[in-house]
Amino acid sequence: MRRTTLGAAFCALALPTAALADCGEVSITEMSFSSSIITTEIAAFLMEQGYGCEVSRVPSDQVPAITSLSENNEPDIVTELWTNSTGEVYAKLKEEGRIRELNEVLQPGGVEGWWIPSYLAEEHPELTTIQGILENPDLVGNRFHNCMDGWVCRRVNLNNARAWGMEEAGIEIYEHGSGETMASSLASAYEAREPWFGYYWEPTELMGRYDMVPVDFGPPDMAIHTANTDLDNPDPQASAYPPSKVLTVATADFVEREPEIAEMMSKLHFDTSEMSALLAWKETNNASNEETAVYFLQNNPDEWAGWLNDEARARLVKLLQ
Repeated sequence: MRRTTLGAAFCALALPTAALADCGEVSITEMSFSSSIITTEIAAFLMEQGYGCEVSRVPSDQVPAITSLSENNEPDIVTELWTNSTGEVYAKLKEEGRIRELNEVLQPGGVEGWWIPSYLAEEHPELTTIQGILENPDLVGNRFHNCMDGWVCRRVNLNNARAWGMEEAGIEIYEHGSGETMASSLASAYEAREPWFGYYWEPTELMGRYDMVPVDFGPPDMAIHTANTDLDNPDPQASAYPPSKVLTVATADFVEREPEIAEMMSKLHFDTSEMSALLAWKETNNASNEETAVYFLQNNPDEWAGWLNDEARARLVKLLQ
């Protein structure tokens, strides 16, 4: 990793940016999952160094972000919103015209599901279906690794688990306290070639590093999945996760106030596999979020150049050369 070059780029972060443009304050989500964090870092770097914005990062996750948009009309930008897990609140915000969908920030989108390691699937192919797991709970360690509180996937998984009678079949629903502990459980199990069964998604560094096999429990049903986002669903049924559009959205007020930034964010996007590779680079090089953002920008000028207006592009080219 080019630490010297990256360090020089970081020095620019200390330079005043107010004179660059008329861009004012911008609040942008900083969620707890890796791809969103890196998307936010790249977007914030471009706003600050290309357009002179004063960017504030708002710690959040899917449910808190939607709730804040509904109740407070903030933050200005949600960089990575997985729309198959947003429930009725998001649909209402869109219908009321309070938010604008700027772009599909991950293309072709995000993938969620229940997974087992490939070595487990090779040894016990029956575990590639949910029925096979329910009939052989000991082969997956009698445990399902669930999401943390605050993530919509926790609700969906709990309702699917109720529909399948997983606890009755002898499978403990283990809820992790953070995304980091969930990732650690998968990595530790994989390195030791031990059983692991649980929820995960991509793009992620782990899904790029480890060979995982999805557990089949039939085709997705959007109506059932939407109902399963409600933890109090009185009649949960089982549905696979539908492919998710992953969007960047902004408040309507922000789009009117900062049209150039909205235009930039409407172009900023990544291939899902590209993001997984970037996250793997970050892990391999023990890089910070900021270093990873600059690494991407230094190595992909032809990609991000089309996102910016002429003045911002010229500033970034000079800074990152």
